[in-house]
Amino acid sequence: MVISIEIFYYLHGKMKKIGVIGAGFGGLAAAIVLAQKGYQVTILEKNNRCGGRANLLEHGGYRFDMGPSWYLMPDVFEQFFKDIGENIHDHLDLKKLDPNYTIFFKDLDKKISVSTDEKKNVQEFEKLEPGVTENFKQYLELSKLQYEIAMEFVRKNYDSWLDFFSRKLFLKSLKLRIFTTMSTYVKKFFKSDEMQKVIQYPLLFLWTSPYDAPAVYNIMSHVDFNMGVFYPMGWIHQIVLALIRIAEKHGVEIITDAEVEKILVKDWKSYGVKLIDGNHFHFDAVVSNADLVYSETHLLKDYPELQTYPQKYWEDKKIAPSAFIVYLGVDGKTPEMSHHNLIFCKDRKENFDAIFGEKKVPSDPSMYICVPSRTDSSVAPEGKENWFILVPIAPGLELDENSTELYYEQIIKTISKICNLPELLTRVEFRQIFQVKDFQRMYNAYQGTALWLAHTFFQSVIFRPDNVSKKIPNLFFTGAYNNPGIGMPMCLLSGQLVAQRVEKFLQ
Repeated sequence: MVISIEIFYYLHGKMKKIGVIGAGFGGLAAAIVLAQKGYQVTILEKNNRCGGRANLLEHGGYRFDMGPSWYLMPDVFEQFFKDIGENIHDHLDLKKLDPNYTIFFKDLDKKISVSTDEKKNVQEFEKLEPGVTENFKQYLELSKLQYEIAMEFVRKNYDSWLDFFSRKLFLKSLKLRIFTTMSTYVKKFFKSDEMQKVIQYPLLFLWTSPYDAPAVYNIMSHVDFNMGVFYPMGWIHQIVLALIRIAEKHGVEIITDAEVEKILVKDWKSYGVKLIDGNHFHFDAVVSNADLVYSETHLLKDYPELQTYPQKYWEDKKIAPSAFIVYLGVDGKTPEMSHHNLIFCKDRKENFDAIFGEKKVPSDPSMYICVPSRTDSSVAPEGKENWFILVPIAPGLELDENSTELYYEQIIKTISKICNLPELLTRVEFRQIFQVKDFQRMYNAYQGTALWLAHTFFQSVIFRPDNVSKKIPNLFFTGAYNNPGIGMPMCLLSGQLVAQRVEKFLQ
């Protein structure tokens, strides 16, 4: 007779219970790994769907991914699924995009397409900076080497500075240009402002400025130009659905519409959580995938002396921008657009100063436009398209109804002009706007940030908040606030890393 590991532990009274607050990528990943280890895992999700920022909006045949829209770092996704005993291709129908994306320049009245074909790319880049080919190839070779080194750093927990600055890792870190900013590093290879914009655009995924980000993040160019951009047919949320299926297969209990009010603590240990409806859950360990600031300052508000990262800790941190997002249902087709599209502002420094310094709406914003219906007809009614428009704005910025409407009109007019779509505004048949207050409402996001801590030098890797509480030994954290950082692939790694912490504690 074969007995499952869950039944074995239950019969012997040894099956320990773990509670996971939040069903984002980090929470789902941690739950799967821990369930496979034989623990009884319960996920409590505030919203009515799992996925965290990878939420859904559906209206009249339109389906929108509300958050993440780029499928990058396919190697990390594939390795994660392999680690949990799954073949990613059994769950996702991945289509490689060509082109990866299209870039529109406001000040040049031109556009270029970027792909994983090096010959095509250098032809396009030579239009922006004649003679740039050799420098681009050299930059890309270094980016590939640095990516391979960097991935050694992000796949492990660090218990002390000595772990991070071991002789072996320190010598490798010197190759990562960690003490140089992206802006300075990129200027060594590319002279034109246009090429610098192209090369630095991946910082969009890290939500930080090239004047603050360490040059190690040039590794994103390898991800972009060499690995390519993919799309899971159906929508990005298909990844979430796959993780849910796998979690439930291993016995994870997922409860939605279950908002946690507080983490319960006694004798310096957490013994469970209390929901806002009054229900209690008792656990041997708690993993919070909720916003880390919210976890520490709200869920532990009854125990200020036990907060590892109290409010004062966050006051001098650089928080990633929020976003002014517009979901559009557009009548007719727009062949002028690719699946992914970027519109670059004229003055990058002015743009970043508005977001990170002056805390105001950029007057000349950069924009990202995703039109997944160009690839996947299932996400919009026949003959129509769904648009996702994102403009980075300062965290904490409050826009009233009138300011919101004016900014929306400015964005649409800019797109209409730059992308040669003069009738765009009249073709909009559905519109919904999502901004700072909505990130706060739906995700308890600190200052309404779209993506947590920015990746500056002193907020990367070991400098990011630890994934275990320093005051409550059985309280753990996972998600983009922790190492390795922002993005779906990094949050999957974060879930794996925190699972290692939990297992070590409970053994």
